[in-house]
Amino acid sequence: MNVLVINCGSSSLKYQLIDMKTENVLAKGLVERIGIEGSRLKHETAKLDDKVVIKQPIKDHKDALKLVLDALVDEKHGAIKDMSEINAVGHRVVHGGEKFSGSVVIDDEVIKALEECIELAPLHNPPNLMGIRACQELMPNVPMVGVFDTAFHQTMPKHAYIYPLPYELYEKYGVRKYGFHGTSHRYVSQRAAEILGKDIKELKIITCHLGNGASLAAIQNGKSVDTSMGFTPLEGLVMGTRCGDIDPAIVTFVMEKENLDINGMNNLLNKKSGVLGISGVSSDFRDIEEAAANGNERAKLAIDKFDMRVKKYIAAYAAVMGGVDAIVFTAGLGENSITNREAICENLEFMGVKLDKEKNNIRGKEAVVSTEDSKVKILVIPTNEELMIARDTIDLVK
Repeated sequence: MNVLVINCGSSSLKYQLIDMKTENVLAKGLVERIGIEGSRLKHETAKLDDKVVIKQPIKDHKDALKLVLDALVDEKHGAIKDMSEINAVGHRVVHGGEKFSGSVVIDDEVIKALEECIELAPLHNPPNLMGIRACQELMPNVPMVGVFDTAFHQTMPKHAYIYPLPYELYEKYGVRKYGFHGTSHRYVSQRAAEILGKDIKELKIITCHLGNGASLAAIQNGKSVDTSMGFTPLEGLVMGTRCGDIDPAIVTFVMEKENLDINGMNNLLNKKSGVLGISGVSSDFRDIEEAAANGNERAKLAIDKFDMRVKKYIAAYAAVMGGVDAIVFTAGLGENSITNREAICENLEFMGVKLDKEKNNIRGKEAVVSTEDSKVKILVIPTNEELMIARDTIDLVK
């Protein structure tokens, strides 16, 4: 069976077509700048050097999906002969609120529930819904599944997800920790157990999804018991442009001093802070690392702040679970930054964490990078959210 995995942003559409017999990617690509001048499709197949860029006006997500489907069946650059070879579609959906604790087959009731979650994820759920509706219109007889970023974290105990605010705010508006990156945390924790040859139900794992957006999860016996992102993806670690944890009183103080309205302050916290705000250089860690290497003190400060925040969460989650068996690094920075992994693991020896610097000298591939005598295993595992979505899709529709 072939599964088409769709991930829609406000002006983008990422996709992969996966053969689930082999779990090989047959084709993948990205539609950029939907509804904006300069829109284009970047498409590639498993064939060696088979890449194509199509530039043309793309007014909406339906147009974008039609272009993707045409590319998939194209005689020269396609991966399948016709549309009948797409057996199911898996959609990444950012927010399922408390309504979904797992992936679901999409029907009218599910769509209604997703619409009700829009106020919790106003930037993400609307384009996710656009992608679903476009697929339903162009592929009306193909079963579809929604896979939620928040679902994996629905196993958190109530004392982990409740905020110390008036309880009525939770009852009336659903103000609580939801957590994100759940599909990634679930994939790499399961893969870590496989690599270690252990039953995930017997392990305590801390997964570190470190990229421009970043979060940690404490996974005990295969279930998320805490995670660093909260009501929104703003809570937790220092990120590319997001501030993460700060004193809430700073918000009203800065709004008054800088004469900012709600939108202005929201923009400052989400788009002008993080390592960009500290360094003044970039939100891209590669740029910041280069600047730090060239003596930029603020760039070095940004890296040090990021590493310390990750280290604090690792130690905190070890305490929450009463120990830790494995720490997993994943996503762009976690998979590729040798220096960040080393700095994060430094001074965690008291917990039984010992990094092997020689083994750690790798980028973008699976490896156990702890020493042989390290009580806590340290792993680097490239995430594969698309494969996780495709697996859930097959499980529900076959």
